[in-house]
Order: sequence, then C-alpha cells, then structure tokens
Amino acid sequence: MSHQDISLSEQEEIRREKLAQLNEMGVNPFPYSFDVTHTSTGIKADESLVRDEESNPESETVSIAGRVMTRRIMGKAAFFNLQDSEGTIQVYIRRDDVGVDNYNTVFKKLVDIGDIVGIKGFVFKTRTGETTVHAEEFEFLTKTIRPIPIPKEVENEDGEKVIFDAFADKELRYRQRYVDLIVNPEVRDTFRKRTHMVQSMRNFMNDRGYMEVETPILQPVYGGASARPFVTHHNTLDMDLYLRIANELYLKRLIVGGFDGVYEFSKDFRNEGLSRFHNPEFTQVELYVAYKDYNWMMDFTEKMIEKVAMDLHGSTTVKVGEHEINFQSPWPRIPMFDAIKEYTGHDLYGKSLEELKPIAKELHIQIDDTFGVAKIIDEIFGEYVEPKLIQPTFITDYPVEMSPLTKKHRSKEGLVERFECICNGKEIANAYTELNDPIDQRERLEAQAALRDGGDLEAMTIDEDFIRSLEYGMPPTAGIGIGIDRLAMIMTNSESIRDVLFFPQMKPE
Repeated sequence: MSHQDISLSEQEEIRREKLAQLNEMGVNPFPYSFDVTHTSTGIKADESLVRDEESNPESETVSIAGRVMTRRIMGKAAFFNLQDSEGTIQVYIRRDDVGVDNYNTVFKKLVDIGDIVGIKGFVFKTRTGETTVHAEEFEFLTKTIRPIPIPKEVENEDGEKVIFDAFADKELRYRQRYVDLIVNPEVRDTFRKRTHMVQSMRNFMNDRGYMEVETPILQPVYGGASARPFVTHHNTLDMDLYLRIANELYLKRLIVGGFDGVYEFSKDFRNEGLSRFHNPEFTQVELYVAYKDYNWMMDFTEKMIEKVAMDLHGSTTVKVGEHEINFQSPWPRIPMFDAIKEYTGHDLYGKSLEELKPIAKELHIQIDDTFGVAKIIDEIFGEYVEPKLIQPTFITDYPVEMSPLTKKHRSKEGLVERFECICNGKEIANAYTELNDPIDQRERLEAQAALRDGGDLEAMTIDEDFIRSLEYGMPPTAGIGIGIDRLAMIMTNSESIRDVLFFPQMKPE
C-alpha cells in the first residue's frame, strides 16, 4: 500500500470503527475456520431436515456460512438472508438463543450487509412455508470494510418492482468480477456451465483413449496460427521467447513420437485488439489423431459438441439471442467457394490476385498492397458469408494459400483439406487433414516468410525443429482447434467474450 492518505467514504469509516469495536470486545473479526456441514440449496432440498415437534422433533443440526444480504430486526429477534456459494436461505436469530452481547451488540450493531457469518441450528418452516434456519449459535467470520453495492427493490405506484443501485455497469462488473459474483449470483451459473462444458469435452476425448498433455507456453519460435505474438526475454539464456499463439506444432511432434491421439486445453496469447470476440489471452482445445483425416474429424466434432449441448441443456437445441441453434448431427458441409458464390454471386475459384482485386472493390472490401489471394478471399468470406451462418456449419476446402499447415486436397487443384466450423456467425473451430510432407511444408513456410518480409505481420515463421520432426515421419493425421471461449458464449447465451472470462483484459483504470 502506498504512503499517501487513503480517502475513505463515511461508510468505510463507520465499518473500520466497527472493526475496532469487535477487537475491543475480544471478538476476532477474521477467525481461522468454521465447520460447514450444509449449503442453502442442500437444506432446501432435504425435507428430512425440517424440525417438527410432532413428526420430527430430533432433526439433525445444520451448520452453514455465508454473507448477510438483508436484515429485518424486530427487537429481541430478527430474520436475515444468508448467501452462500449455492444461493440464499433465510435465518431466524433470537437474543435468548445466541446470548445478549452476541445479539444486541455484535449482530444488531456491528454486523453490516456483506459480512460473513457462521450459523449452527435447526431447520424449520415459517407460517408462510419458507424454509428457515433457526440459529442456536452465531459466529462472526469476516468483517467487510467496504460496502457491497446492494440493489434496492422498490414498488412504484403501479405496484411494479423497480430496482435501484444495481451493480449493472458492464465495465465495472468485468473489472471487479468478485463484486459481480456476490451481487449478481446468476453470473456464477455462466461460469459453472463453462466448467461443465470443458469437463464434457474432456470426458468425450478421454472415453476414446486420447491423452491429455501439456506443451510449452514459452516458445523460441511461435507457430501454428497466423497472429502477432507477445514477446518476452529470458535473462539467463539472453534470448527472446514468445508466448504461444497455438500449441499445434508441439502436439504434432508428439504424433511423430508415436502417440495416436493427444489433446491439450491451452491458454494461447495473441497480441491483437480487444473486441466482443477477442481477448489477448484465450482458451482453445487442440486435438490430433493419427491415421484420420478431416472427414473423420467433422464426424467427431459434431458428435462431441452435440453431447456438450445435451450435457448442459438436456437438449441439442440452445437459445442464443433471438436464435434457436440446433447442434443435432449431422451438420451441413459446404465448400468455401460454393458458400462465397451463394452469398455474393462471384465464383472466386482459381482466380488470380489481379482478377480478385476488382471483385473486392465491387464488394466494397478495403484491401492494400500487402494483401495476397488468401487474404482477399478471407475478407470476402468474413464480410459476406460468416455472419449469415447461424446454425453450426462446416465450411470446407480452403485455398492452399490460406492454410500453410494443411494437406493439399486429394481431388481439387489449389485447395486443401481444411474445415472451419461456423456457428452463430463466428468461427468456433478450425481443422485440417494435417500436412505431413516435410518438403512441401518447408516450401509453404518459406512462402509465408516471404509474405512476412512483404509486411504481413501475421504470416508464419519457419520452425526448423518442427520441419526436422516431420522428416522423421508423421503418420496421416487429423487435427482440430476449438475455441473454448466462443463455444462457451454460445452455450451460455452470452453476448461478449468478457461474459465468459472471469477476468477479461481491460484498459487501465
């Protein structure tokens, strides 16, 4: 903490005074532990816990902890709402049960909204039928010295509920996710779903015998994608290293080494702009399976994501914005040039750079001298086709210039065996029949290096060690990368990538 004066609000001053009073009374405002036996939802779900003098007089004691979120004090007794990790539950507390000092001074005067307390007692139902914990013991667990922004519900003249002071500012919610999670508990469900989604995918791959591995994040040569890297420096070795933009080239080395199927949930880093769909660090899962091709990988992908939808929603149909997206397999498979022709009327197959330039102009696509054939086609596709593809669709058979790590198409000249899965107007997966010819691979990476020298900062670099690994022989292989954040946006009906990242990258405060 800096030595400058911290200016405290009146509320913060009052809370610090209360903290001092607790210490003076000998009440530890930050004790070490508390034995929790039950959660709010667990108590509400278990009727056998409800004490009834006639039918269930000896019901078990429960011990629960959480934040005080509302209080209604009625003299010698009070009700309050306690929020734990799973929800909220009502607590009834009486002076005669918990002691005069504990009730009159600690609970009534020194507890604030947001403070964390522990309760031991029995469960009963109020006259209105609300499941409530009757506190027999009350313990202070954590004093909060900053007020929590609790929304207030007020009824207007028409009897409608109006919420004031909600912690609704998106920017503030992303910056202070810890507060967001306290006061907007539904946000927790988004992140539980995200975790459930990853577990579902992991189980799907494990059940097929594929091995989860870890590969380097700090790489001497970055590769496996077209992107600008973050650069860092290793002092002892006196060399620059790059945060990985992908883990593809390392996973392929493992296929060379003799593993038949490997996957990794990887944090990747790309030194690019922020948007609704881009964060500088993001998560993807990459999977490589020997002796398979991209046709097999399409079958695998639609089955896995269909299972994810079932696991999360109990249905293959997921509501996203105003759309109902159906993940039931099989999904449409459309060659890229067919899709472009359908949406623009232009057949771009086999066209040269000089032929593409006027078409781009006609379609109002901004291009410059650094654009090659691939970049123009990519821009046209991104502008005219991608946003229209709402239902999951495999776009297949890309131009060779766009895919330096992909095997040439077995029957179509100038194309490669690649697909992207587009869903809700955005790419969520990218897959190849992997290029395993080391001579072809070197030529393609040299072409990328030439683009780089021409000013394309996203073009790939040559990784000599990767080419050497291919020279030892990589079997025919299918590989895929699936964007976890983007898939999570769809599966949780979230508008922005920031809604599915606990701590998204923000501009400095």
